[in-house]
Amino acid sequence: MERVTVTLPADLVRDIDQLERNRSRFVLEAVRRELERRRREDLHRSLANPHADALELAELGLAAWAQALPEEDVAELLDPQAGRPIQWQPGRGWVET
Repeated sequence: MERVTVTLPADLVRDIDQLERNRSRFVLEAVRRELERRRREDLHRSLANPHADALELAELGLAAWAQALPEEDVAELLDPQAGRPIQWQPGRGWVET
């Protein structure tokens, strides 16, 4: 663990102290939750606005992608029976087809 100094308003510290005896634990849990929330938010933003290369790959479809793979990799990387068919639709995102 690394020691980090954080300055908080006195009223916020009082609120923390009322809920948790260990301020460090409280801050650690809060930071972890916030980081996870931001990662999820970034993922949702990425799914809603995919990179142009990802969009092109999605438009090509799984079959075209699989055909481009070296033959020895297909069995390891691709199970066409798994999952559900989806398609990117501008303004709607990924939708089942």
